[in-house]
Amino acid sequence: MIKGEQQELFQPDANQTESYISGKVDAVFFESPETFYKVIQVKLNAQNISWTDNEIVVTGNFAELNENENYRFSGKLVEHPKYGKQFQAFNYQSETPTSKEGLITYLSGKSFSGIGQKTAAKIVNHLGINAIPQILKDAGCLRGLGLSQKQQQMLLETLQANNGTQQIIVELNSFGFGSQLATTIFNKYHEKTLAVIHEDPYRLVREIPGIGFKRADQIAEKLGFAADSPLRIKAGLFQGIFDICHEQGNTFTNTKQLLQQTLFLLTDSRRVQLEPQLLAQQLVALADEGKIVGEQHRIYLRKYYEAEWRIAQSLKNLQAESVELPADFESQWPVLLKAAETQLGINYGQDQIAAIKGAIAAPVYLLTGGPGTGKTTIINGIVAIYAALHELSLDPNTYRDETFPIILAAPTGRAAKKMNETTGLPAGTIHRLLGLNGNNDDEERAEQRQLEGKLLIVDEMSMVDTELLDLLLAAIPHKMQVILVGDKDQLPSVGPGRTFADLLESKCLAQSQLQTIYRQGDESTIITLAHAVKNGQLPADLQLNRSDRSFIACKASQIEEVVKQVVLKAHARGFKTKDIQILAPMYRGVAGIDKLNVMLQNILNPLKPEQKQLEFGKQVFRIGDKVLHLVNSPEDNVFNGDLGQVVGITTAKENKDHQESLTVDFDNNEVEFKRKDWYKLKLAYCMSIHKAQGSEFKLVILPLVHQYMRMLNRNLLYTAITRAKDFLILLGELPAYQASVAQIAVDRETTLLARIREVFDQAGVSEPPHHQTVPEDKQVKLATIKAQPAEKQEQQPRLTLELITTGQIDPLIGMGNIRPADFM
Repeated sequence: MIKGEQQELFQPDANQTESYISGKVDAVFFESPETFYKVIQVKLNAQNISWTDNEIVVTGNFAELNENENYRFSGKLVEHPKYGKQFQAFNYQSETPTSKEGLITYLSGKSFSGIGQKTAAKIVNHLGINAIPQILKDAGCLRGLGLSQKQQQMLLETLQANNGTQQIIVELNSFGFGSQLATTIFNKYHEKTLAVIHEDPYRLVREIPGIGFKRADQIAEKLGFAADSPLRIKAGLFQGIFDICHEQGNTFTNTKQLLQQTLFLLTDSRRVQLEPQLLAQQLVALADEGKIVGEQHRIYLRKYYEAEWRIAQSLKNLQAESVELPADFESQWPVLLKAAETQLGINYGQDQIAAIKGAIAAPVYLLTGGPGTGKTTIINGIVAIYAALHELSLDPNTYRDETFPIILAAPTGRAAKKMNETTGLPAGTIHRLLGLNGNNDDEERAEQRQLEGKLLIVDEMSMVDTELLDLLLAAIPHKMQVILVGDKDQLPSVGPGRTFADLLESKCLAQSQLQTIYRQGDESTIITLAHAVKNGQLPADLQLNRSDRSFIACKASQIEEVVKQVVLKAHARGFKTKDIQILAPMYRGVAGIDKLNVMLQNILNPLKPEQKQLEFGKQVFRIGDKVLHLVNSPEDNVFNGDLGQVVGITTAKENKDHQESLTVDFDNNEVEFKRKDWYKLKLAYCMSIHKAQGSEFKLVILPLVHQYMRMLNRNLLYTAITRAKDFLILLGELPAYQASVAQIAVDRETTLLARIREVFDQAGVSEPPHHQTVPEDKQVKLATIKAQPAEKQEQQPRLTLELITTGQIDPLIGMGNIRPADFM
């Protein structure tokens, strides 16, 4: 028997004569439960390919196929590496009878229960040879033929089942959609699929992940939509706003930028010239339809415009709630604080005490600070004192029949896990908390979700974008206290907005900005380095070797070899793969993430004899590989940014459903991924700094070189450094580090700050703030952050590529009881 393997369909060459086969479906060997992909056997009655047998295996993307019925398949003959020659169908159609007698026989067959020979003849005599399309178009054509209501309903439903879904899949195939995308589209629109696409193919861009404007525009052109049609231009404008906001992180754009972006998008897709005036006219039409909002010089997608106002109003509503504290709270406070310090084994500093007390007493509280300022210990203190104050048990087992009163959440799975580890309490992602799954019905789902509990603490707030904060705040009920925690100097969210920074800058909510560093000195020079970078400086000892960090100067072409040497040395010193994380800003290039991942996989997890591996695109997966999950999958309790390890590989031959699969362990949560879901995984020996946000690693290796220049800025470097928990190795070119510190990231344009101040009735809020301008005396110049001359520095050896490659010096200097003095 031929085994089935799910795959995307290839499209035929337009210059080739179409190959086809025609015949009766003899057997269905395999069909995917998740998609329309099938492997079938067909008994041939016609063909134009070179094939001598009377049977052939056909693979493709089909709706329901009925055995013993005739179909015509167009496609090509292919050689499968395991199963030999097969016919790969690009499309197909049911070969319904072409004669009056054949149609009567078909309609009176066993598929149409209750329709006998006489009734079938009556239908065909009245409607003719095109009876089936007429019935599908308008079932009213059956009236007056003497059929019962039950017969009419059965006839219509059977024809729809046999022809309706089939016609949808046939047309989706003709548009070039593979099995997964075709299934996604059908599951979104069901029987209305073709009507939706024919009416507005650009809806696919807005509502189906993985379909871009150019793909939808190709379909629109095929359907006859002119290059200057209003629908196409509106879709281009809508896409233009979306692209600008997501590329730049802004919640709005302006007319000039939008028209330029849209004109490029439209002319690049079809290579036609359009008058800018046409775009301007449709921009006004979009505003009249309420799909966009224009305000002064700003143009918003309606969802961002309304989200900012809702966030401001939600915060105002929460802030208006009173916090119920005991009358003797002030007198109890010293006792509560002392008990918490004893319980946690810590002595809080004055700014930390003020933050804990402020958070306990405020309906909404903001807490921000850099590494080492004690945000985590403050969260622990808040939880301990809040529980004591309200006489709550912190044992989750005591709440089996009711909701745990304290909710801990974060934007990523790893950040949530860190909260759980540091507090001992349940913690989850915001997406899981709200029941979001990344689909287009998330807003509707979130609107129906109301959180239950008394206190909500959200960490890593710098990663929360405008849409997510809007949904989160909408789900918070009255009387629930809210504490938002984060580091405002880290990279902002991937999606549009700078919500945490705007909330802090508004000064409308109680807040603490922690300044005192409680972990510093010889044991944590990483923290002092991070704060120096945050303040626009590179310390003079950057290139010197410290107990927890080192610097290796090398060029982009040398990064791969240096990373290899450092990782091998780290493994020799007892570091496990999960403890080591290489971070880089870009995916491409000789020092990019993709190239480093291939190298690291081959040295850390090389292919062994008889070892199984699976290929997907340009990636290879093996058991033992470190992988990153790229999307939110709450149904599997796995989220964007989660790291896991491949622990199982099942080939198509070994699997019951004949599909290849990977099993990945995410912190003792094993999840199986069929091939259709492998796009969710990426090798993670090296990963982007953005994807690492919210995580900590024992040893971070950070290569920065000139080729990354367009990506480099202070927030990026600061975020990368703060991912290192114990050890940090800096690689690359000193000018790249200097440029990172000197380059302040372009501030995002939002109006959330203005909305908050206006809703809270603060002064001076009619205009959103302009980009921040750094005073000249505060600007960081490259000359001021260059390392001091050698004669002014401590005489300690520096790590160089030559010393490492010749084995003269250990790149992990200062680590594992190795000190610079050992090499002097």
